[in-house]
Amino acid sequence: MAEPPDPGPGGPDPSAGHRVDLLVRDFDLGTLVAVRHEVEQCSERHGLSGLALYRFIVAVNEITTNAVRHGGGTGRLRLWRTDGRICCEVTDRGPGMPASSADHRPVPPESSGGRGLWLARHGVRRFTVRTGTGGTSVTLEAI
Repeated sequence: MAEPPDPGPGGPDPSAGHRVDLLVRDFDLGTLVAVRHEVEQCSERHGLSGLALYRFIVAVNEITTNAVRHGGGTGRLRLWRTDGRICCEVTDRGPGMPASSADHRPVPPESSGGRGLWLARHGVRRFTVRTGTGGTSVTLEAI
């Protein structure tokens, strides 16, 4: 069973407002770069720029890459605008994330991995994870 969503520091789920879908894409290792470019172009067309755009794209890249590496090799990305904000959901059909992944502390320097989630969390306004044995869904809201 999936864990309840983490409301994050910004409050309730960003999908609660008026939602305008911008992009829906399935992806795998071979399409990661193209999907990242599509997200960047679409986000820029809908108002993201500068450092906020850069951080959002880094976060999306980290989460899509994790979906491919740890979530079964494929995923689905949904990008939308709600109440003037850009949001992205990445889902996979992997085995779910371990409880330790919910830790918000930085990864020790000697660790060989685990920085992607930390980096993604700190590059967005809101970071929500739902995970269970049937897969993981991560929702990001741009700053």
